Parts: sequence; C-alpha cells; structure tokens
Amino acid sequence: ARYTTCTGSLNHTSVKHTHSVILILTKLYDFNLGSVTESSLWRSADYGTTYEKLNDKVASKTILSYLYVSPTNKKKIMVLSDPEAESSVLISADEGASFLKLRLTFNILSLLFHPVEEDWILAYSHNQKLYSSMDFGRKWQLVLEHVTPNRFYCTLDLYSARYVTCRVQSCTEGGRTYPFRGSIDTSSLVVQDSYVFIQVTTAGRASYYVSYQRRPFQKIRLPKYSLPKDMHIVSTDKNQVFAAVQEWNQNDTYNLYTSDTEGIHFTLALENVKTSRGQEGNIVIDLYEVAGISGLLIANRKVQNSVKTYITYSKGHDWRLLQAPSTDLAGNAIHCVLPFCSLHLQLKMPENPFSSGGICSESSAPGIIVAAGNVGTELSYSGTGMFISSDAGNTWRQIFEEEHSIWFLDHGGALLAVAQAAGPIRHFWLSFDEGLQWERHSFSRVPLYVDGILVEPGIESHIMTFFGHFSHRSEWQLIKIDYKSVFTRECTQGDYQTWHLLNQGDPCVMGQKQMFMKRRPGSHCMQRKDYPRVFSAESCICTASDFDDYGYDRRGDGYCSPSFWFYPTAVSGSCSHGRSDFNGTGYRQVVSNNCKQGMKELYTARRQPCPTQPPRGLQLVTSDGRLMALMGNNVTFLVSLEEGDSLKMNIWFDFGDGITVSYSNLSWAEDGIKHVYKTAGLFRVTTLAENSLGFDSATLYLHITCPVERLHLSAPVVALQNTEVNLTALAWPMHSRIVMFFWWIGNSTEPIITLKGSLSHRFSFEGMTTVTVQVSSGNTILQDTRTVAVQEFFKSLLLSFSSNLDEYNPDIPEWRQDMEKVIKVSDVPKQNLLVALFPGIPTIAELFLLPHTDQPGSSSRSKEELIRISEVLISVLNQNLVEFELKPGVQVTVYITQLTLAPLVDSSSTQHTSALLMLLAVVFVGLAVFSIYKFKRYVFFFFKITSYCKIIFSWDCAKV
Repeated sequence: ARYTTCTGSLNHTSVKHTHSVILILTKLYDFNLGSVTESSLWRSADYGTTYEKLNDKVASKTILSYLYVSPTNKKKIMVLSDPEAESSVLISADEGASFLKLRLTFNILSLLFHPVEEDWILAYSHNQKLYSSMDFGRKWQLVLEHVTPNRFYCTLDLYSARYVTCRVQSCTEGGRTYPFRGSIDTSSLVVQDSYVFIQVTTAGRASYYVSYQRRPFQKIRLPKYSLPKDMHIVSTDKNQVFAAVQEWNQNDTYNLYTSDTEGIHFTLALENVKTSRGQEGNIVIDLYEVAGISGLLIANRKVQNSVKTYITYSKGHDWRLLQAPSTDLAGNAIHCVLPFCSLHLQLKMPENPFSSGGICSESSAPGIIVAAGNVGTELSYSGTGMFISSDAGNTWRQIFEEEHSIWFLDHGGALLAVAQAAGPIRHFWLSFDEGLQWERHSFSRVPLYVDGILVEPGIESHIMTFFGHFSHRSEWQLIKIDYKSVFTRECTQGDYQTWHLLNQGDPCVMGQKQMFMKRRPGSHCMQRKDYPRVFSAESCICTASDFDDYGYDRRGDGYCSPSFWFYPTAVSGSCSHGRSDFNGTGYRQVVSNNCKQGMKELYTARRQPCPTQPPRGLQLVTSDGRLMALMGNNVTFLVSLEEGDSLKMNIWFDFGDGITVSYSNLSWAEDGIKHVYKTAGLFRVTTLAENSLGFDSATLYLHITCPVERLHLSAPVVALQNTEVNLTALAWPMHSRIVMFFWWIGNSTEPIITLKGSLSHRFSFEGMTTVTVQVSSGNTILQDTRTVAVQEFFKSLLLSFSSNLDEYNPDIPEWRQDMEKVIKVSDVPKQNLLVALFPGIPTIAELFLLPHTDQPGSSSRSKEELIRISEVLISVLNQNLVEFELKPGVQVTVYITQLTLAPLVDSSSTQHTSALLMLLAVVFVGLAVFSIYKFKRYVFFFFKITSYCKIIFSWDCAKV
C-alpha cells in the first residue's frame, strides 16, 4: 500500500473519480471564524497511488467549494469557488489536467446537468435566479427569477419542464406555457422519469396531480378517505409510481401505495411504515428496494407500539415477516417462532456517501442481501449484529456480532466488511463465498480512524481507498489497496452455478420463473462486469395474486370486493352513448408482472357499450378553488360529472347576476366557463346537467368584492349616559352583504361584528370613550376612530357663519380635522367646551357645554351654571358681536342659529339631543378665542365684541 498525506483537516471532502483519475477537494474550516479559510484540489492519474496538488493550476488563493463531474462525459469537470470570497467557476475538459477559470456575475448555489446533453447546465443562484449554459459554463443566460429551490429539472424532450415550461434558451414570457391552470404549492413540483407531480391545497386539504409523459395533468386518485396530509414519491421506475402517503390519522408513519402506469390510480401496498428525519430535516421512509430482483421490497412497519420488518416479492401485493436464522454465530440454536419472533433489519441509508449504511445489495449479485439487525419481537438499535441472505430474503445467516459496513467488490463477486468502531482500526474482512467464511487483512500498520472508503474507482480496476486520520489532530491519510492479487484467474463457465428465485418455495415471482447465474462459493476468480446474471425467465400462469385494482379491497380468501365508497357499476362521464369503455372487474394486473393466460382473460377489463344514464355527481368549482373574486376580473368555473354521457348532456349555467348560458354537451365546458361580474355582491351560481333520463344540479355562492377606498365613522361628540345612540360607518364604495364591520368600544378586547355599517349602543360610564370601526372587503381592511364624551347632562347651541366662510370650505374631513387642531378657547378647559362641525355647505357647527367633572357640589349647581353661560353666549351671538379673521382681509361672523331641541339635556329625561341627529361629528375646540399654532409659535386672535364687554370668556364670564 502507498500512503499519501494531504495537508488540511478533513472538515469537508469531495471525491470524484473518472476512469483511472481521482479528484479530491479538501477544505479547512476555521471554527473560530466560522468559515472556510483554505482549500486544496488533489488529482491522481494512477488509481490513487500518487496525488498532485493542483492549487497552482486553479489559482492558489481561490477558495473552492464544490466539485462536479459531468454525468455524460466523465472528462468534463467543473469546480465552483466559495461565493463568500469570489464568484467564479473552473472548467476542465481533460479530467482535471488543466482548468480554465471564468468570472461570474452571480453566485451559484447548485448545479443541475442535463441527462443527455453534456454541455447543458442549469445553475441556481443565492437570490433565487435560474441561469442556463449551453457550452459547459463558458457563457450563462438568465432563464427565470423567483425560482423555488430544488424545483427545477431537465428533461429528455428538449424542454426544461418547470411548469412554467419553456425552451431553455427562450424562456421569455411569450415563450412560456402554463399547463396547470391553478396555483401550486411552493416546493411541491417533482419531476421523475416520465412523471411530473404537483400539490394544490384548498381549504386546508391537499390534492395531488400527475402528468405522465408530459401529458395534461390528472388528479391522483387515492382511496376516497385517505385524506392525505403529505405525499413523497419513493420511486418511478418500471412505469409505475411508488408513493408514501401520510394520512389524516397518522403522525410518525406513512402508508405505501402503488399506481397504474399513468400514475393516476393508487392502491394500498402497506400501512404504517416507519419514518424518521434526516440530517436536513427531510422525511426518510424505512423502505428498501432490493437491487437486481424486480418487486422485492423490505419495509419496517409499526404495529401498535413496536416496529417489525416485512418483505414482499410482489411489489407490495403481499407482505410477510422475516424468518430468523436457526442458529447464531456460535452455532447455538435460536428459538424464534413466527409470528411472535422474527428477524428485524435496519433500513437506514448512509448520510456519508463513502459509507454503506444499514442494508445493501447489488444488481450484479442478485439474491444477496446484507443488513444490520436483531432477532426478537421488534426492531432494536441495541445488540445489533450483521445478517446475510443468499436466497433473496427467504433464509438468513448471522455473519458478525457487531455492526459493520459492507461493500460489494469484483462486480458483486466478493464482500468487504469494515467494523463500525468508535476508535481506530487496522483490519478489514473479505469473503468470496457469500459470507460463509471471512479472511482478515490489515490495511495499515497504525490504527486509523476511518472516515470513508472509496471502492472501485475504475471501471475494470480492483482498487479500494481508505481515508481517515491516525488521530484527531493528525493530517488526512489516504491508503490505496489493490486486491487483484487475491484472485488466481478470471472466472470461466465452470465457476458458475444456477440459482432459482423462490418466494417461500413458490417459483413464480412477479409472474415469472427466474433463474440466475452465481459464482460457486470458494471460487477465487475474477468476474467480468458484462457476465449475464439472469440465465432464464419464463412467464407463469396468472392467478388472483397477480392482480389488484383501484377501489377494491382484497378479502381473506384472496378475492377482491368493492370498497364501501366505490361504485363499480358507475359509468364515467366520458363514456358516450354509442361508444364503448372498459368495465371495472376489480382485478388489474400488477405493473411489471409478467404472468400470462390463466385468470388473465377472466380478470382483464373488457370493452362494453356505454349505456345511457342520468347525470350523477355534478360538481361545480372555480379554477383556483376560491369562492371570492374581484369585480371586473375573469372568473373561470369548472364543471365535472361522475356519471352520465357528457357528450349528450345539456348544460345550463346561471351566474346569479341575471346572465345565463347553455351548452349542448359538457365538452364545450371542458376548458372552463369564463364570466365577468360587473357589480359586487353575493351571487348564487347554479349549473344544471340534464338528459332524457334525469338531471343533476350543483350550486356555489360566489363573493364578488370591490376594494373599499374610504371609511368614515360617524359618532356623536357627546352622548348621554345609559341612553341609546347610533354609530354609523360610511364605506365607499358601499356594497351590501360582502363587507363586514368590526366595532371596538372603549377597552373591549373582542369586537362586535355586523354586516351593516350601523350599531346601536348605550354608554354606561361617564368620561371620554374611544370608538373604533374596521371594514373588511376582500383583501382590504380600513379603520377609523372617534372619541365620544359621555355625560349625565350637557348644554348645546347651533352655530352658523357668514357666507364668506363657505368660499374657503372644501367640505372634506381633513379641513374639518385641521380646524380642530388649530382652534381652541382661551381659559376654558378643552374637556368642557366642544364643537362639532357638520359636513356640507353652508358651514354649520354645534357647540356643546359640558359640566366640570371635578366640580364639588350638587349637579343642580352645574346645570344652573351651564344655563347662565349659554344665556351670555346667546346674547352675544344674537347681536352679531362675535367675529374672527380667517386670513388677512377675511372676517367671519359667528351667529346663533337656534337652540337645540333640548336646551338642557339630562340623562334622566327622555328628550332627544341634537347630538344624536348629527351626520358627521368632527371635534374642535373654540368659540371666543382662537389660538393658532404655526411655525412653532402661537398667535392669538380675539373675537371683537363691540359695545358689550372686551374680556376673554371663562366660567366667571357668566357673572358679568
């Protein structure tokens, strides 16, 4: 073995291999600074025997972050710089022998290579922009902005399917198409093989859609009452979808479902499969698909409060527990009887790409499964040993008492085992007879903390590389091992034997009998990679176990019956009279099942004439699933029919606004029926489907809203205690039945909600009370607030002004509010004198005289004082002695118009106050003396009272 030391700690490593070339990127992370301070790029051209440091070739001061190898041309390498230091990319076309450094105008977060075109790359930036390159990173073009992370894909049909879809170099708005008319949930787009999946959540309930071979989206059909909370696509190979669904009553488990070829109809495969969280918070399903044998799956299922391991040979059709080994490693008998005791396996996949995980298998070694596990009543993560099966899970043997990492060598012909120890190790184990015997070998003179193992970097090589540390403070060590010398020769025909795949003795697995070629145990010969593993495959006669179907449950006797919610006699709305359609038999041949004849003819759906049926299951929805739209916008209605001849069905539509339409058949409405509402309101939308045998109808209530632009709260300036008053909210524009009003009075924490802009209320306590109202219409919410003075009694006068004031009155709330801010009465407390200015022309105001709240003595004295003060004011106003200067040269005279209906208003009386009659109350204080605050200084203007008295009104003025 040759030792190669690389400087820098193994805080992060990227290892890529291309033929005989190995590229390693190491980064030194400074925990004090919280960042990477240096990086090194290493290259080996001799399978890891020697390494060359390439920092001088790629700019020594450049900190590198990620290393990529083109999946279609291993000679093309791309290395990204650390975006915190600089934004650049290094590209190589000769397996890293030379690099070209290019500056970028954006920071790359991740790359996606096209599966066929070697020079096509998508780059995702830190600011959610997607770029494309058609020349392996030399030039970049912006494709789209605001792209969801990890939700962009490359396809094989020259389209970059984002749904938005567009040609990768012409993704302008005009070049985009939107195959799905609604809004999809963020991060729900998944593209795998021939399938595209999206999720739409409406009213808290998730629906899932699939597009097969880029055809129009179809709604995924799960059993009616599964009510999924979450769905994960497990696999999409062999023209079938394997999905894990978390249903409404599950928290830490998922149910497994398998689909038909189109990915539309799903049937239950296994309930309550164990799940866990990965390091990045992702859901990990405890399900393992055994390599090399179609339909062979192993899953950990939660049964009550314990977890047990199950195996299926029919891709989820039938499951059973694993038979435990008959003896332990020492040869002692194990007393483990099904179903009370069985073998349980750890199905976790490795977080470290250079580790093997809890279970492994290889397509080049069909039937061999190696996993960590335990024997008992349930899965345990303590007392774990290593077990192997050489016959695809039918029988098991224990090979180690402690957990080991396992790799397949020599194209599946040998097994490598390395102990998963917390401390350093110096040995590994090799087996050439499927784990029956193990040979111990040393890979280092000094024990090594193993960080990972790179196995077979070359296509035809027999090399493995250990990397790790001698101590936690030492440098990184690479140890290359060429194990070719353990083989004496290449394998010949005589070194192989046949092996028949069985399922508990049944030779028919997934509808066929399969025979494989396996190397004889103990033959120390090298296998060729292209040696055929499958020797023969013969189809079996079909039985009931080879079938399932959507909407059917399998009974204990093995036969199928319809679920309680499924109607097998129902005829699809697309089945038109005079045509034919396939009938539902309850039996659909499992995808990838290869059985022939037998019950296939009996169970296969046959074409039958489409009968004429009355319409049933008519459904009416909007295209976005919402029951609210803005006035003037297009609303698209979608109609669907569960049963009935859609081509011979009259459809009638009433939009609720006096407009109706009709169609001769449902096909005219397949793309949706558009309508524009010109008025706001609540509309009853009805559709009717009718033929000669009957009819069906559906109704929805649609809210058409118009944003509220203004809100004004009208409340009395003064209100009598314990007397009912009216509060009015004026919204513009106002539309009945579609707006809601929320009223908060005083310190209330819960609002009073009304559908009308008026509210009657009694104020129970004296003092200043705040009234707030909000109006909600669509997505718009406006608010207005007023303050009401609640009194036991008060005095009020109605005032008018000379006509020249009207010339300067714009009759808007702001003008009246500004008057409130700049006018006040000298020597009179603000809380005892209030003025309400009415909207409209001529300008009119109402003066309110309030008693002292802290005045000692009886209330009768306060009433008498209010009467005396009002008499003085009336006398002065009647003689036209009060005037003020609005602006230089503009004198305004104040008049008394008339007394209010109640000269002295008392809460003990039943008379009405004029305060209750106001249309709009804007409080400002002032009558005798106006104080105007302007430019941070006060200027006082006095009313000129001629031939009477030249004093400032105060409470004592009543004595004059």
